[in-house]
Amino acid sequence: MKKTITIPLILVLPMLLTAKKPKVYKEATTVCSAFNDMKHRNNTHDIKLKVGKSYRVLQENKGQILTLIEGERIAQRWVDKRCFEESTKVEKKELTSSFAERLAKNSKVLKSSSQSNSKKAKQNLLALSWQNAFCQTHQYKKECKRRDSKSFGAFEFVLHGLWPQPRNNQYCNVSKKEVGTDKNKQWYRLEKLDLNMTTRNELKKYMPGYSSNLHRHEWVKHGTCYGTSANDYFANAIALVKQVNQSKVQQYFKQNIGKVITLKEVRKEFDKAFGTGAGKQVTMNCKGGLVTELWLHLGSGSDELKELLKSNKTVRSRCQKGRVDAVGF
Repeated sequence: MKKTITIPLILVLPMLLTAKKPKVYKEATTVCSAFNDMKHRNNTHDIKLKVGKSYRVLQENKGQILTLIEGERIAQRWVDKRCFEESTKVEKKELTSSFAERLAKNSKVLKSSSQSNSKKAKQNLLALSWQNAFCQTHQYKKECKRRDSKSFGAFEFVLHGLWPQPRNNQYCNVSKKEVGTDKNKQWYRLEKLDLNMTTRNELKKYMPGYSSNLHRHEWVKHGTCYGTSANDYFANAIALVKQVNQSKVQQYFKQNIGKVITLKEVRKEFDKAFGTGAGKQVTMNCKGGLVTELWLHLGSGSDELKELLKSNKTVRSRCQKGRVDAVGF
């Protein structure tokens, strides 16, 4: 009897092990771009899923699905899982729309992407980066590749962020899902911001980290607590950066590239540029002996740094001296 039972098992087991898994298909519920990689960096031929069409699912990983686009040279594409969720609404891009249509569309946009809480922050921290030093310690970043003396930021300050204070004033009216996406540094998956062409173009210039979706992170974490739309938030931040770059402070840094400077000297330059006492509101951050950032602790009620930097208190700084790095590695 034992032999009679064993022989069929030996024959059946290989067949079970080699059996192919059934093909799984899902119907697209949203118009989604289909990317070549999980980081959504490339989309050859600008392929998009068609609503109502079924696609073969090859793999699911971290909220994304690897699907098969038949007929394409690069057939295996990554899309967000939401593209196949029934509850997801279909998004359509329109080249033109009436004012009423735009208004209706804007009213449906999540607060995390277009507007923040109603109260404007009374105090803010403007974080300015010295891009040369940042790239020295982050050479793998997109914005740090192919930089030279002609690149903006080689001799100017660039925008890191504008942060409503106190520091725990973050993620206002932002869903838990968006917070999780941001904290996991999946910034490319955060919602696209509603910015006009002027603001977007200036942001690409004054915030090199735009290419790494830094602007989406800054808006979700800090901008949502600023009290304005995303467009006004970044427009205000850029205007402040411009004031620093048009001052003696920028000239001082440019003239001292390759040299070690002190916080005391930097504060003197701010006093010269923005009035006595302005320097007390400036702190300096350093890494590896390089000056990486200047933090300006601002008040409110004005668009001018001369007014925003007025205070009787002196802010403590983490760094007292550092070298002004030149462009290049």
